[in-house]
Amino acid sequence: MDSVSPWAPLRRRMFLILWLANLGSSIGTWMQTVGAQWFLVENSSNPALVSLVQTANLLPSLLLGLIAGFLADAFNRRRLILGANLFAAGAAAVLTVIAALGLLDPDSLLLYTFLIGCGVALAQPAWQAINPDLVPWEEIRAASALSSMAVNGARAVGPALAGVLVSLFGPAFVFGLNAVSFVGTAVAVYIWRAPPGPEDPERMGEALAAGMRYIRAAPRIRRILLRTALFMAPASALYALLPVAVNGHLRLGSTGYGLLLGALGIGAVLGVVLLPRVKERIHDNLMLGLAAAVFGAATLAAGFLPAAVLAILLVFAGISWIATFSILNSAIQLTLPEWVRARGLSVYLMVTTGAQALGAILWGSLATAFGYAPVLAAAGILLVAVGLSVSVLPLLPRTGRLDRSVAEADVGIESAQEPAPDAGPVTVLIAYELAPEKASEFVHAMHDVRLSRMRTGARDWELVHSVTDSSQFREIYDVATWREYLRQEQERTTGEDRRVIDEAAELAEVPPRIRWFIPASV
Repeated sequence: MDSVSPWAPLRRRMFLILWLANLGSSIGTWMQTVGAQWFLVENSSNPALVSLVQTANLLPSLLLGLIAGFLADAFNRRRLILGANLFAAGAAAVLTVIAALGLLDPDSLLLYTFLIGCGVALAQPAWQAINPDLVPWEEIRAASALSSMAVNGARAVGPALAGVLVSLFGPAFVFGLNAVSFVGTAVAVYIWRAPPGPEDPERMGEALAAGMRYIRAAPRIRRILLRTALFMAPASALYALLPVAVNGHLRLGSTGYGLLLGALGIGAVLGVVLLPRVKERIHDNLMLGLAAAVFGAATLAAGFLPAAVLAILLVFAGISWIATFSILNSAIQLTLPEWVRARGLSVYLMVTTGAQALGAILWGSLATAFGYAPVLAAAGILLVAVGLSVSVLPLLPRTGRLDRSVAEADVGIESAQEPAPDAGPVTVLIAYELAPEKASEFVHAMHDVRLSRMRTGARDWELVHSVTDSSQFREIYDVATWREYLRQEQERTTGEDRRVIDEAAELAEVPPRIRWFIPASV
């Protein structure tokens, strides 16, 4: 996988079209952000109010993330992305008209920023989940890095361009360009012929419960989410307070602010070019630690150093940003199985954007009380500590390197005997007979079996041991319905799950015997 060219996905026509559309939309989003923040800088001296632009833009991902993930897993992803972009385009168009008429105030600006964010939030999990539909499995890591490059490359172009355009034409102009960028994305998605959605989509309640169950029983996914939150919460201080610093000791206008944000984006683009070579020599965990420390140094510097020195540090911060999210984004995409990918990615996006949104409120409030310079210094020191924490909270072994293929299994029961799909709960009992000397090894192996069952549908699980016959063990777990059990066996159990289950079963003296029970009417 490491030998795949970082540019290989761009040779695939549909990936290239959608990548360019995403780049254009991301440029529009950054232009919108700069225009909104600078409008508030010029109309309010309150750092907390300025930081709320970031919150209003990102909070929808926290509120709608799970629903968006369910929709992306249950329905046609193309239609979802198309509808969400048209909604965002409509909200951006209304904001443009209000601003052009001179009726814009902080409340309406934040409201329409929030509505635009809702459209983006509904599309994000589907966007993240479509890479496997566009490129082969071995190019997923490269596709993920290129997707991050589009977002961060937009950070290089969008803010700098917006700074100039805002100073020449005012915020309404960049708001209008953002609306156009959403329409462009909708057109690109419209011409894509995506795979159809699932024939038998899960019900919302069942799907959301299954997604959360999966994450609770997936240690590698939970560690990715933890590393994401640890980085994003303090890193959000730089984006929330940089416009305040620009208007403070840096004494720059909107153009200068755009250029400083552009330095971050330039670093991100450089990162995409440099990182494939660097990653051959540096382990992912060490890279995460170094990136957090470098981003922390730039965050601290933003409160004290002059613009020229800060711009250089921000280039390195951009490299660190893309390094962090190239690793985390590809790790979670490669670790999640297809059946729950969008739901898992929605939680990842909730953590990413939620940490930024809530962090922006925190850092903005602290800056109002204590000044932006000491708050940026505190966030920078915290990021250095986050980098050091990799030594005790690293990404777990084999993250992103698991077998995610699914082979449909025969449950071993005649169709005439099958319960009704909604019958349940189903109690599954599996009998194992072992030699006494293998008991300890078997119990240890069943720890991973338990996690596999819980990830794929089990609600309760236990392993019991016979009091009178030391060779007898029973695995017992409940699944909500017979339909859910069939999904567990035929759609959700991956190659890695089969390996874990088979390794435990091979310790038995004879093949395990499985039985199913449903409630009896008395």
